[in-house]
Amino acid sequence: MSLVPVLVLMSILGLSMGVAGATWSSLTQRAREADLLWKGGQIRKAIGSYYRSSHGQGAPSLYPSKLEYLLKDPRFLQTRRHLRRLYADPMTGDDWVLLKDKGGRIKGVRSSLEEEPFKQGNFSEENKDFEGRGFYSEWEFVYVPKKKQPAAKPGSQGGAPSVESSPPRPGNRETPQR
Repeated sequence: MSLVPVLVLMSILGLSMGVAGATWSSLTQRAREADLLWKGGQIRKAIGSYYRSSHGQGAPSLYPSKLEYLLKDPRFLQTRRHLRRLYADPMTGDDWVLLKDKGGRIKGVRSSLEEEPFKQGNFSEENKDFEGRGFYSEWEFVYVPKKKQPAAKPGSQGGAPSVESSPPRPGNRETPQR
């Protein structure tokens, strides 16, 4: 008769340990996910800093050919750092998957983990493309250069003409007020 209560106690203890283990696993995955967003963002910023730092007047902007160049930029005689240290992929502990441009230079990184993320929305502006992605491997931390605005023509005021200076349109009964 005393064996039944022991079996019930063991079952309850086993269930509670299973719930605690699942909760712990979820917490650690969420922490690694936050670390992935931070470290991937840091690498993206460093690639952007490297890209914007040109060596000399008129030199083309280039992505780095190695991640190590973010630690010490070989294009300059003086030490120029774009990143303090190289981070491993927090989801796998291994190297990042490198995303390269047509010339083979590194424009971004991503994780290789094919697992569904907890975070599905509410991303920062720089990570808004991650919304609704099914796997961590689809979160690509890519630096995209901003397009330059065309220069305004000399003598132009740039912007839309004001109502006062625009001529009345044909068929328009209202006249501009002066």
